[in-house]
Amino acid sequence: MAMPRPTAAQLAYGSCTVVLATLAMLLLSGTSSGAGIAVVAVSALALGLLVAMRVPVPGPRRPAAVEQPAPPEAVRAPLPSPAREPARERAAP
Repeated sequence: MAMPRPTAAQLAYGSCTVVLATLAMLLLSGTSSGAGIAVVAVSALALGLLVAMRVPVPGPRRPAAVEQPAPPEAVRAPLPSPAREPARERAAP
């Protein structure tokens, strides 16, 4: 089974979380040792991964139920009746 590709929202949220968490933890901890920085980096990556996985993933698009308009009913408009002319008799030749 193939792994689904991450969405743009997952990449954005995960990346921002990693960067901001790394900065915050480094500033708050005040560590300067290599081991401390490595722990902070791994923790920030784990937090970024957790945040990225929690972003809602859109499901498969289902076509919206499109209602078909009812066919128009035949409208029976009264047609104008032909003008009735009085019958003309032809004159005999």
